[in-house]
Amino acid sequence: MSLLKKLIVTAAAATLGAFALAVPAQADTVSVSPPGANDWSCVPSAAHPYPVILVPGTFESMAKNWATMSPTLKQAGYCVYALDYGEYNGVAASGPIAQSAQQLAPFVDAVLASTKASQVDIVGHSQGGMMPRYYLGFLGGAKKVHQLIGIAPSNHGTRGVIVPGPDGLPALTSADPNACPACADQTAGSPFLQKLNSIGDTVKGPSYTVISTTHDEVVTPYQSQALAGSASQVTNLVIQDKCPADPIEHDQTPNDPVVQQLVLQALSVPNGPANPAYQPSCV
Repeated sequence: MSLLKKLIVTAAAATLGAFALAVPAQADTVSVSPPGANDWSCVPSAAHPYPVILVPGTFESMAKNWATMSPTLKQAGYCVYALDYGEYNGVAASGPIAQSAQQLAPFVDAVLASTKASQVDIVGHSQGGMMPRYYLGFLGGAKKVHQLIGIAPSNHGTRGVIVPGPDGLPALTSADPNACPACADQTAGSPFLQKLNSIGDTVKGPSYTVISTTHDEVVTPYQSQALAGSASQVTNLVIQDKCPADPIEHDQTPNDPVVQQLVLQALSVPNGPANPAYQPSCV
């Protein structure tokens, strides 16, 4: 485990215990929320009218995936929400993706009802950056989402099957995909992805921002993450185009300070995707 990863895990472990909250859309379970998320009394401000929903990636819980992004967004003044989804054989976010999207739908409705907002912004990592597109395109979510921000999203699949590797992190292997339906769904050319992309990369209404890293070792090639669309609706960003020395890989992208700056900039755009000219600080 790298020093960066150890520091992140240690910091998260020290703070997560105080943030165990029940998620209304999943009343039969109690999940641990990341710091700053799922304050159901939060009222969106005029400066930040859209509550932000954080959607974790394959094998990830919201507590682990968003341990640093969630408090960053909360400190910036956003109402932040997060959910766990897609549990299959006891493994988080590994069930059929179409079914996971059906779990996202009532969670969005719960956030809208609680905040009285007109729409939400969604920030998702890996599967969590792609799965909401099924919600937008096939479950009536387009009118409820202002912007979808995908961090290393599996929009067009990956060349291998995603399964837990060393340290429990995602890895590519030829393991039996029946053990992980979401892994099979994210394999390039899968029936799920053929259906997802049959209506195009975008649908009318929401804006889309994609943030990718050239060092992605899970969703490969990293160029497959990009979405096709007009500049008024879609912005595709590559971290190393902004900060060439940034070594961040797939698993840790949500914890990268550069990524967090890009997300905050995208969320600040009243109408449309992220400003492609924005230059973050390469810390």
